[in-house]
Amino acid sequence: MTAKAMTIWCCGCNADVSARLTDGREIYRRRPDLHGLPFWRCDKCRNYVGCHHKTASRTAPLGCIPTLAIKAARQQIHAATDPLWKSGRMTRRQVYDDIAKRLGITEYHTAEIRDVATARAVLGHVAEMAAALEVKP
Repeated sequence: MTAKAMTIWCCGCNADVSARLTDGREIYRRRPDLHGLPFWRCDKCRNYVGCHHKTASRTAPLGCIPTLAIKAARQQIHAATDPLWKSGRMTRRQVYDDIAKRLGITEYHTAEIRDVATARAVLGHVAEMAAALEVKP
């Protein structure tokens, strides 16, 4: 891949960093199926974020660069929110709008979560929504 840089928020550095565009050969050496995918890497802390590789903007970052703990928390959030909208009881937009309202923000994106405390708050909100809708994760 051509060397490219972009300023992206890095949760590990707690700052905007000049992230470097790389590919899956560097990030996932033992996963040949991911070698051709683009990633943005913070060379200071070595954390990374994937890209919207299935779109016209194939190197647009999926969000800020998470730490391993934040990445795991984001995965938990998706595991908890997906059953809500997949149940048909709410649309994905309704789920995300409700989370935004509960967090007191205009728009919610899981990929923009910058700390574990916020992730825990989101998981608490999602658990309340699931209980109210009687949807099991």
